[in-house]
Amino acid sequence: MPWKEKLGLVHIYTGNGKGKTTAALGLAVRMLGNEGRVMIIQFMKAPDVYGEQKKIAECGAFIESFGLPKFVHGKPEPDDIEAAKKALQRAREVVSSGEWDLVVLDELCVALGFGMLDIEEVKELIKNKAPNTELVLTGRYCPEELFKLADYVTEMHEIKHPYQRGISARRGIEF
Repeated sequence: MPWKEKLGLVHIYTGNGKGKTTAALGLAVRMLGNEGRVMIIQFMKAPDVYGEQKKIAECGAFIESFGLPKFVHGKPEPDDIEAAKKALQRAREVVSSGEWDLVVLDELCVALGFGMLDIEEVKELIKNKAPNTELVLTGRYCPEELFKLADYVTEMHEIKHPYQRGISARRGIEF
């Protein structure tokens, strides 16, 4: 399809507000609706926990989750770091392959923010992506030096959130 020749830009969705993964999934649905091939690699999210994992696959996207069934609080454990490195290795393969129209690296920025990955390796991944692959990085704590490599940078800014009133994450909304 000739429109696919126009793909190849880099998006970053970051900030402390809600909606980064949601925005990336919306873009994935749009790409699927145009018969594009979509791969989503999730950093720090365990398989079969989040509502999007099953449904986005049913829509035709491929999704691989590398997180462990626990949250990282403070300093990551060695097994958290190992999982993030496995996700990054898989991301390198996928992003450079040319097989995908859209690749979403969900929560990659969080893994960077927690010091689980080397920013230089992420920069190389971006620089070595296939020319016609649209790439999306999501997550809080995105280092500003990645902004230079991106074409779109969107910061979700939290103004108000129910957790400020003690309402915890709700199935179907936050996960």
